[in-house]
Amino acid sequence: MRPSSDLADLDATSGDETVFGPELGEFPNADERRAQSTGEGEMKTGTTTVGLRTNDGVVLATDMRASLGRMVSSKDVQKVEQIHPTGALTIAGSVSAAQNLIQTLKAESNLYEARRGKDMSMQALSTLTGNLLRSGAFFIVQPILGGVDDEGAHIYSIDAAGGMTEEEYTVTGSGSQFALGVLEQEYDDDLSIDEAKRVAARSIKSAVERDTASGNGINMCVVTDEGVEVTKHKDIDELTA
Repeated sequence: MRPSSDLADLDATSGDETVFGPELGEFPNADERRAQSTGEGEMKTGTTTVGLRTNDGVVLATDMRASLGRMVSSKDVQKVEQIHPTGALTIAGSVSAAQNLIQTLKAESNLYEARRGKDMSMQALSTLTGNLLRSGAFFIVQPILGGVDDEGAHIYSIDAAGGMTEEEYTVTGSGSQFALGVLEQEYDDDLSIDEAKRVAARSIKSAVERDTASGNGINMCVVTDEGVEVTKHKDIDELTA
């Protein structure tokens, strides 16, 4: 018999048995309960997202699939959103947290412009994004921030804890390793916007071929000093030719 002093150490979701089981400390569906307690039952984007910097702007691309555990919960998710007149954010991770982060960044960007009479710089926007993620209120999201300001085009890789680096190209999500291999081979400093779109599409396609959490089309976002354009394409091949 287990001493009574050990009962306090039992995890009700772990399936630990006691002399009092199954009424105390033992559940036949412990795996399902554990998944719920750790957030494994929430809707996640799974995801492959990429960002590339060019001389004329930035290109951001994502797949369009959302997953709920092992199930595809949506085939038409827009994983890149405009958050600034010349800035956009991709999302990978928890859908609810990502949606809240995007709404917060849009509001803060609008407030900045209203108070100061000018748009927030990409450096300031990336710092704000990192600070919000460090607060722990948006667990767990791993975005890519891309935008254009007076200093040119910028791509920022921001991890789920708020760490930030500026890159020429970057990837996030479960299909990252497949997409990154394409970017390593095909990225060049002198890419035009159209060439960058093709490279981004090919990297997403590579991930879709091997990553089960990515698929169902592509969101393509182009950011220049004139604004943000987001388009959806169910047929990735039309962008890779």
